[in-house]
Amino acid sequence: MKRLSIIISVLAIFLSASSQNVDDALKYSQIFYSGTARFNAMGGAFSALGGDLSSISLNPAGTGVYRTSEFSISPQLQYINTTTDFNGTATDFRYNFNLSQVGLVSNIYSSGNESGLVSLNFAYSFNRTNNFNTNTIINGVSTNSSMADYWANSVQGTNYTQITGSAGIAFDVFVMDTITGSSGNAFGTAFSRYGDDPFSTYGQTIRRIITNDGYTAEHAFSIGGNYGNNLFFGATLGLTRISYTGHYEHLESDLDNNINDFKSFTYTDHLEASGTGFSLKLGAIYKPVEFIRLGLAVHSPIIYRINENYFDNISSNFDNGDRYEAENNPADYKYTLTSPFRLTGGVAVQVQKYALLSADYEFIDYTMARFSKASDGYNYYDQNQEIKTILKPASNLRFGAEFRLNMFYMRGGYGYYGKAFEKGEENENTHTNSYSLGLGLRQQNFYFDMAYTNTSNSQKYFMYSDYPYLEATTIETRKNIFTTTLGFKF
Repeated sequence: MKRLSIIISVLAIFLSASSQNVDDALKYSQIFYSGTARFNAMGGAFSALGGDLSSISLNPAGTGVYRTSEFSISPQLQYINTTTDFNGTATDFRYNFNLSQVGLVSNIYSSGNESGLVSLNFAYSFNRTNNFNTNTIINGVSTNSSMADYWANSVQGTNYTQITGSAGIAFDVFVMDTITGSSGNAFGTAFSRYGDDPFSTYGQTIRRIITNDGYTAEHAFSIGGNYGNNLFFGATLGLTRISYTGHYEHLESDLDNNINDFKSFTYTDHLEASGTGFSLKLGAIYKPVEFIRLGLAVHSPIIYRINENYFDNISSNFDNGDRYEAENNPADYKYTLTSPFRLTGGVAVQVQKYALLSADYEFIDYTMARFSKASDGYNYYDQNQEIKTILKPASNLRFGAEFRLNMFYMRGGYGYYGKAFEKGEENENTHTNSYSLGLGLRQQNFYFDMAYTNTSNSQKYFMYSDYPYLEATTIETRKNIFTTTLGFKF
C-alpha cells in the first residue's frame, strides 16, 4: 500500500489536477530561504544573529538588533541543471534571473538610554522562499509499459460512455479502446491491439519534457525592539505569494516499427496556480554574555488561498496515416492549504571583532499540512489522511561563518534540509544539501556583498502509475545561485 501511495503522490499533478495531492502540500510547505548575499553566503543561519534584512523572515527579533536605518537590494542569477535516468540519461538546464531580496529598516523609537526599552524598529523585507524554475527531459526506450496502460487500467469496469478526464480523451484518439465482447467496460491499448494481443508489444521511445516555472516569496512586515542591549524581541506579519506553472509533454513514438499500426501519441498537461498566504511569527534573541547570542522563533502555519487553472489535450498518429486530436475543457479550482508550523532555534558566537560563527535548527511537521474549503465543496479527507501517512516531521540544519579582515569579509555556510517522506516510501531518502561561499566589502554607510550557493537533491519520479511494470526515473537537480547585494546605512 505504501508503494502505491507514493507512486500517486510523486506524480506532482502530472496525472490530473482534478484534486490536490501530497506533492502540492509539500511543494508549498517547504521553504528554502533566499535573501541577501550575506545571508545566503552564511547558509541562512541567522536566527540568533539578526542585523540582516533577510533574517526577519527567520526570527523577527533580528529587527530589534539594528542600530541604524538601512536599505538593501539583492538581484540573483540561477543556473539550474537536471539529469534524469530512465533506461538512459538525459540532461537539461535553464537560467533564471530574479530579485532575491529588497528591504528597508527604520528606527521608530529611541530612548537614548542603555537600560530598559532602548529602541524600537520597523522593517519590511521581500525574500524568495522557493524557486520552482526547472527544465527536465526524460528520454528512453520502454520495454514493458506505456502511459496508455495507466489510462486503460484506471477505467476498467467503467462503461466507455462514462469515461472522463485524461482517460476519456485517450479513448477518443484510439490510444485505448474497448475489448471486443466486453460490453464496453473493458479496455485494451494500441500496444495490445486493443486486447487482441494479451501480452502487448512495447519498445517505443518515451520522451517527457517538463517545464516548471514560478516561486514562493514573502513580504515580511516586522516590528522589533531592544531591551537593555541583551534582549531583542520582535513580531512579523508574513504575506506569502505563490506563482506556479507546471507543464509537460509526454511523447511515445514507435521509431523501430515494433508495434502494429501504432506510430505515436503526445499528451500535454498544463497547470497554473496562484495564491496568497498569511502567517505570524514571534521571536527573541538573548545575549547571556557579550559574545554569545541565543535565538528562538515560532512561525504559525501559512494559510493559503490558491486558485488553479488546468487543461490537457492529446493527439495520436497511426501507420495508416490516421491522425486524431482531443482535449478536455479547461477547469478551475479554488481551495485552502494550511502549511505546518515551524520552530527555529539558533546560537551565534562572536570571536572578538574577527570572526562570527552561527548555527540554526529548524523543526517542521509536514503531517500537519491540510487541504480544506474547496470552491466546489470537495471533501479532502482522503488527501489529508494520505498526508499523515506519507509525510513525516523533518529537521533542517544551517551553519554559517564570517571572517573579517579590516573592511573585507569572507563567508561560508552549509544547509541540510531534511527528509520529508516516511520510511518505506520511494523518496524516503530525498533531502537537499546546500553549500555556500561569499565575499563582502563594508564601509561606514555602504556595503557590497557577493555569494555563491550550490544546492542539490535527488528524487524518484514516476511518469504515471503502472506498478510494478514502470520503474521510477531518478531526477538529480543542481542549482548554482549567484547573489549580489548593495546596501546603504543612514
